[in-house]
Amino acid sequence: MKIEFNAFPRTLQGTGASRRLRGGGKVPGIVYGANLPAQPIELDHQALYHHLKMEAFHASILDMTYEGNKQQVLLRDVQMHPFRQLVLHVDFQRIDKNKKIHMKVPLHFINAEICPGVKQGGGVVNHVLNDLEISCLPDDLPEYVEVNLDKLELGHTLHVNDLPLPKGVGPIPRLKKENPGVVTVHVPKVVAVDEAAAAPVTKITGQAEATEAAGAGKAAGKDDKKGGGDKKESGKKE
Repeated sequence: MKIEFNAFPRTLQGTGASRRLRGGGKVPGIVYGANLPAQPIELDHQALYHHLKMEAFHASILDMTYEGNKQQVLLRDVQMHPFRQLVLHVDFQRIDKNKKIHMKVPLHFINAEICPGVKQGGGVVNHVLNDLEISCLPDDLPEYVEVNLDKLELGHTLHVNDLPLPKGVGPIPRLKKENPGVVTVHVPKVVAVDEAAAAPVTKITGQAEATEAAGAGKAAGKDDKKGGGDKKESGKKE
């Protein structure tokens, strides 16, 4: 999927200049890398915000047109306003086609509903990872990595090294060495929760019964004392 966008030179810098840019519907940014000087840029906020909603914009090589020339870049950082739908700043990195890049690409899980652990075992799928850090040359960068769950059994886990990655693509060395889990199928926790929830009810019921018995005993003792007093009074009259 080819994604293109336009960037423009940014001559004024600083907090005040950036605030004025945002007020005018622009986003301050910077592009760096490929042994070239870092270049401050500005982008149209509406167009950029639309692109940021696209999954591929975050994990693809992008064609940036700058002063009539196209540069291939990667989105490296986005700063968003804490509660407003406002992009505060963006960073892009130029790429060198002859140097490997590190990227996070999304994981797309398929066949979860027909895997044996779910269909036959009654388990639920738990996504441990939703994206994967990979290393590859720019031309080999995939938009996503597909994770097929059609053979996943109950209680089993797929690990990073189990994933069939495209040619020229591999997990970064740390992930390859550690080989963490990506997805698992386990027994629903609701069963354990229901059993645990039943225990306090029995305990409370037992306490209530004990309290009721104790109360009945006290009441009986009072009646006995009262009865004894009546007899004593009766003896006096006689």
